[in-house]
Amino acid sequence: MVNPELLAILACPACEERPPLERRGDYLVCMQCRRAYPIREGIPALLEEESLPLEAVLGKDAHGPLSEAPPFADN
Repeated sequence: MVNPELLAILACPACEERPPLERRGDYLVCMQCRRAYPIREGIPALLEEESLPLEAVLGKDAHGPLSEAPPFADN
């Protein structure tokens, strides 16, 4: 689990505006650039080369606002 205080200060490394990331299961996602960053053993891998397209993580639900996408179950 990612520490909530850490999650509050994390931002997307791929976007110049540094939008906040939101937790979705085992990923932190950015709706601006539509990337999903994996969380491994509680540590976010915030490297662009390790990110996945948001559609690969959320499927068809990735096309709407993040607040409408169903959350993944937390581990």
